[in-house]
Amino acid sequence: MESITQFLEPLFGNFVNLDIKQVIMWVIGGILIYLAVKKDMEPTLLLPMGFGAILVNLPLSGVITRGDEVGVIDLLFDSGIANELFPLLLFVGIGAMIDFGPLLTNPKLMLFGAAAQFGIFFTLSMAALFGFDLKDAASIAIIGAADGPTSIYVANYFESNYLGAIIVAAYSYMALVPIVQPPVIKLLTTKKERLIRMPYEQKEVSKTTRILFPIIVTMITGIFAPKAVALIGFLMFGNLIRECGVLNSLSDTAQNVLANLITLLLGITIAARMQADAFLNPQTLLILALGLVAFIFDTAGGVLFAKFLNLFLKKKINPMIGASGISAFPMSARVVHKMGLAEDKQNFLLMHSIGVNVSGQIASVIAGGLILNLIAR
Repeated sequence: MESITQFLEPLFGNFVNLDIKQVIMWVIGGILIYLAVKKDMEPTLLLPMGFGAILVNLPLSGVITRGDEVGVIDLLFDSGIANELFPLLLFVGIGAMIDFGPLLTNPKLMLFGAAAQFGIFFTLSMAALFGFDLKDAASIAIIGAADGPTSIYVANYFESNYLGAIIVAAYSYMALVPIVQPPVIKLLTTKKERLIRMPYEQKEVSKTTRILFPIIVTMITGIFAPKAVALIGFLMFGNLIRECGVLNSLSDTAQNVLANLITLLLGITIAARMQADAFLNPQTLLILALGLVAFIFDTAGGVLFAKFLNLFLKKKINPMIGASGISAFPMSARVVHKMGLAEDKQNFLLMHSIGVNVSGQIASVIAGGLILNLIAR
């Protein structure tokens, strides 16, 4: 009998060590898994993130470091996120997926990508007013870019104390683009504006232009925002693999195998910063709220900029495409396209919104680099 008691004691001891906060994190993990499976919201990331949140919050979990015993998730974090490796490798895959053709056909769309970064700098000021350290405020503000890898890169560079909450917010709002953006767009536009048609003129972009574009963008960024070179460089390298025409197998690998594998590892590794004691605090809720503010103001910035341009243009722009200037590629472009079709079944805005969306991808990375340059670590 005594031997049975000795055998069972360590097992029941785990229940003694169980904290209500850990149970709450199990629920949060379950919600993330539900959103991934049932609602199809960024499943490749939210599912491993949700499962990881449960893993690291099990009593005396062996996947996180305890004393001299190194946990596998902490090991992954140190080797993949702490040195920015995972976000940069993911950018290679994202770059290989992007077709800059619509943007190169109509370069002025780049202006909308820049305008849609307004929310980042607005939220930086807001976060600082709420008492966050400037580095944490900058890390929180990048949530508005709707760009997970950039959020991870900046928050990790500044060694933010709220990395877990920032990453969860960034990817959650990316997944919630179809819910968050339409009300903001409708609030800022009239029905007449939403009915503006923008016929797409198909123009052939030369192979030389497609190859030179990623190289030139990288060089210009390196001159004006040197600390963004790693981010923009890996993104543009992935695009160069796509466009060069002689590395098709590598391009396919980057788009599929590499991007999916890194996203999978990234999702479960993020959980290293989702332990209950660090995650469940008032600051986390405030970060989620500020992230939403950044997201809304980025959307508003793009729409209002388009409305401003229409004051001077004879050929009007449908201001909804300005909302695609955030970096949630290609979800935001699809949302705008669907909204256009809902107003007028013959109003096809996809190519215009895709052009703005890819410009937002570049602009968000440059915005992140500018913040890294402006704020000393």
